[in-house]
Amino acid sequence: MTTGTAAGIGERFMALTLPNPASSPRQPGDDTAPYHRGMTLPPGSYTEVAVPGRRAGLPARRSIPVMRRRGFLTLTGLAGLALTGCGGAEGNEGNEGTLGFRTPLRIPPLLDPAPGRDGVKRYALRLREGRTELLPGKPARTWGINGTYLGPTLRARRGDRVAMAVTNTLGEASTLHWHGMRLRAAMDGGPHQMIRSGGTWTPEWTVAQPAATTWYHPHPHGKTALHVYRGLAGMFVLDDDESVTLPDTYGKDDVPLIIQDKKFEKNGELDESLGGQFGLLGDDILVNGTYDPFFRVTTTRVRFRVLNGSNARVYNLGFGDDRTFHVVGSDAGLLARPVAVRRVRISPGERFEIVVGFTPREQVVLKGFDGDSEIESGDYDLLNLVAAPRLSPSAPLPGTLVDLNPPHRVGKVRRFRLGGSSINGQDMDMARIDEVVAAGAREIWELDNFTFSHSFHIHEVVYRVLDIDGKRPPEHLRGPKDTVFVPGKTKVRLAVEFGRHTDPTTPYMYHCHILKHEDRGMMGQFVIVPRGTEDSTPRRLALTGHDH
Repeated sequence: MTTGTAAGIGERFMALTLPNPASSPRQPGDDTAPYHRGMTLPPGSYTEVAVPGRRAGLPARRSIPVMRRRGFLTLTGLAGLALTGCGGAEGNEGNEGTLGFRTPLRIPPLLDPAPGRDGVKRYALRLREGRTELLPGKPARTWGINGTYLGPTLRARRGDRVAMAVTNTLGEASTLHWHGMRLRAAMDGGPHQMIRSGGTWTPEWTVAQPAATTWYHPHPHGKTALHVYRGLAGMFVLDDDESVTLPDTYGKDDVPLIIQDKKFEKNGELDESLGGQFGLLGDDILVNGTYDPFFRVTTTRVRFRVLNGSNARVYNLGFGDDRTFHVVGSDAGLLARPVAVRRVRISPGERFEIVVGFTPREQVVLKGFDGDSEIESGDYDLLNLVAAPRLSPSAPLPGTLVDLNPPHRVGKVRRFRLGGSSINGQDMDMARIDEVVAAGAREIWELDNFTFSHSFHIHEVVYRVLDIDGKRPPEHLRGPKDTVFVPGKTKVRLAVEFGRHTDPTTPYMYHCHILKHEDRGMMGQFVIVPRGTEDSTPRRLALTGHDH
């Protein structure tokens, strides 16, 4: 099913149109420039009011956009705007009530090789093109890793020596970034570690971090959005020896959920129109590459490892019956204790581990509820959970999970102003080192977002959220993280802990994880160097600059 919005007979609404580039050229440091496209109001700065009726090709639930106060204030604060009498938006109607939940949830295969004689676990990964039936009966051109769409779930344990052989059989260069992994910059898989078409990249490292749900995806500068959208992504689950009683049988009561929104052409091919302020926002949802999915629950508790693998969409996760569930982990590891919630907001690149209780024969839908930012509009049915007549009993949730030290509150302070598609008024330059950090440093990073929504990721590090607009974050956001949602007009402070792998000539990245923003240049670079050499470290790399 393809969904979207269109102005039909009798449907009229207000939209905002911005100046075109000729009448309002970009000035240095001008962060409103991404709007200078003569474009209409970006998705999410309005809400929708249902109206009766049905038109061929659309679900019975129809809607008209109505401006949201927050979206209006955000936009009018950025530029002088004019109201016009036409316009529209796609990818924000939601899909609530349109699914039949007919397709068993696909569980990505688990790749957890035994160590070789040298003690090294070796993983073979192949980036490839293919065709995948994402919509029933309509094969689409897709990319995948060891398959035609998405990749296997990799698994390793703290202390494991791992070696990857990543072979690129695509028709163009790409990369594979280990998002959330603590490792040397040369092994990170960012835009400096390109894999040519036909080439193989062989990074190796020792896993030296606690149990966590990490993931992997491409990171080619300027093309990340397209490569991820076509299907290159997968989870990387890390275990450790901590004795924590949580569901842990993969695919049964420990289940990965990679949530992605899509738009489809009528023939079932992926719509790759990635334009607009946030890139593509689709109303069709895939979970682990499955459209219209259900999962058969066989235990009284299930642990879901949820990854927002979408290019831009934010989800307010909860259940159709508004039940309470527990967050037990965030991006970089477990929380100190299970946190009871009814909603969890998850932005692109973020992960949360949740544990949900079930009773025999019940059914409940995991949903994404309408939110108040530009990229979380609409109500979405994501996955139907169907409990068996008899459920195997699960162990009770423990009262505590792991010992977490309080986050540090002193250290070198770095400030970052988040613009429309720039950081501190600068676009990404592959040859420029923006920040130099001492090995093992503990710093405070202040994010001042004076525009619209962003999702902020820092490679290599682990951080804790200190405050959001001066207030302590909700308890489920107080655990170890590497990606955080930063709503428009919001300030967030992070307590950042850096690793000890030094390399003055190979940088890590920090960037917005809304992939259209990243591709447009909302990314910076830092190197980690031996303490005392920060001032003498060159700020330019010996390569051709890649300016946007």
